[in-house]
Amino acid sequence: MKLQRILTWYGNSKKIRVFSSHSINFSPATVPVAKHKATQERKTFLERVSAGPGLQEFFNVKAVSRLKPQEEVEQNIIPYLPLESYSGNGRKVFFEVYGCQMNTNDTEVVLAILEANGYSKCNDIKDADVIMIVTCAVREGAETKIWNRLSHLKAMKDKRSSKRGPLQITVLGCMAERLKQKLLEKEKCVDVVAGPDSYKDLPRLLAISRHYQQSAINVLLSLDETYADVMPVRLNTDSPTAFVSIMRGCDNMCTYCIVPFTRGRERSRDVESIKQEVLTLRDNGIKEVTLLGQNVNSYRDTSKDAEVPEISTVPGFKTVYKPKKGGLPFSVLLQEVAEAVPDVRIRFTSPHPKDFSEDVLRIIRDYPNVCKNLHLPAQSGSNTVLERMRRGYTKEAYLRLVDTIRTYIPHVGLSSDFICGFCGETEEEFQDTVTLIEQVRYNVAFLFAYSMREKTTAHRRYKDDVPADVKTSRLQRMVKAFRQGATELHKQYEGRQELILIEGTSKRSEDYVFGRNDANIKVIVPIKELSENRDPNHVRKISVGDYVVAQINESNSQVLKGEPLYISSILDYYAKV
Repeated sequence: MKLQRILTWYGNSKKIRVFSSHSINFSPATVPVAKHKATQERKTFLERVSAGPGLQEFFNVKAVSRLKPQEEVEQNIIPYLPLESYSGNGRKVFFEVYGCQMNTNDTEVVLAILEANGYSKCNDIKDADVIMIVTCAVREGAETKIWNRLSHLKAMKDKRSSKRGPLQITVLGCMAERLKQKLLEKEKCVDVVAGPDSYKDLPRLLAISRHYQQSAINVLLSLDETYADVMPVRLNTDSPTAFVSIMRGCDNMCTYCIVPFTRGRERSRDVESIKQEVLTLRDNGIKEVTLLGQNVNSYRDTSKDAEVPEISTVPGFKTVYKPKKGGLPFSVLLQEVAEAVPDVRIRFTSPHPKDFSEDVLRIIRDYPNVCKNLHLPAQSGSNTVLERMRRGYTKEAYLRLVDTIRTYIPHVGLSSDFICGFCGETEEEFQDTVTLIEQVRYNVAFLFAYSMREKTTAHRRYKDDVPADVKTSRLQRMVKAFRQGATELHKQYEGRQELILIEGTSKRSEDYVFGRNDANIKVIVPIKELSENRDPNHVRKISVGDYVVAQINESNSQVLKGEPLYISSILDYYAKV
């Protein structure tokens, strides 16, 4: 028997070295002994390897430390910390969250990970040992705000007393993914940079930054990370609403959008993990759940090899990627969640018009707890602009979809996104957008002037050539068109009874509370003592988390106002309707 290579494990230096050797001959008598010895050595070897550093220790760390000896700096040695050093040991974390609902949900995932590793959340930034900024990179204004905030935090960090230990500043999310090293170099105050798919690595990154006084970064995007195994810790425990992320990333590659580059490719959680999270939220008193994703209606649970009928979509839409096949589609998820928690409202955002199936519309129509409101982002009403944006539909196809939706759900509440001043947009093209807003009429709209993002297709192909003053003027005209349509729509609610979920006290008066109706329109009512539907003899004051039936008597483009009648529930209210 010949042994051609010998692997030697050097425990102190924690390196594996491979040596070529001369042939070694064993007699038959020594073979069993040699086998036993080899088995023992292999077992010892594997134990030592398991105790040593993993691949993660050798990248994503800024290797040069200001405090390490010069000879170590020259050798470019990357620090290794044992697992026990990852603990926060009670260090307090303060969160600042910018951007969309997905960032709020990401923050709750991060909090769960940190709490499991010995950190705790604080509500006052002055008490913080770690400040985490959860960032947005969709628009330039959001990034500018964060740069200004970092300048302020740098001053706070410089004033920090040495007795309290270092104040760590961490930048998370889309801006971290987009700007990476620039965040470490510009303000010289950021200790940790973590992208949307590397939150599980935060305890290690924070430990390296704390113990070695150097910056640490991990912005690797993943093809499979969904955080399905992490139960988020809610930031606002007083709110009766919650977000549940069902998928991450986006494959659409709209030319203006940075999301595919900051959040990576689409991947979906399995249905069971989502249902379990929703059930847990229900058991903890949550009355409304919003299912989140960059493109929720392209959701596919491929963990099960299921036979699903072909999805029927409204014609006139196309996509830049190959349509997904197999697995459980969004319509199945929506139905299973609705049936699992019939006493909880279900919303979802944000869908893409090209992926709307009639199956989803039927479920919204048939299940009382699935809210009759849809976010239908148009972005533009001009076919030529839509083509430059690579949206995959025309204005005519979009209008057909709106007609189909209103056929299935006559009183649906519609919201949308619009961008004015996209590259090369002419006055005629912009007027097509105004015409679309006037024709459809939306209850809620998110309206923006275009700001170019690096790395996007628009940045490579087009020129941001619409003057800033023209963008501002067009934005004002979009707002005017939207408000006129919303005012007309909301007028139709006057005289009707609406079931609203009370979310909090009105900002203008402590004598009023606000909630939202099924169409996601804010409703303001006075605080009163009301009877409960199931027990008319029981009278109590309205509180957050109550479902209240209100008579609408006033409206404008932003809110409805009404008179509360009685406290009810989803099941009881729709049993009477």
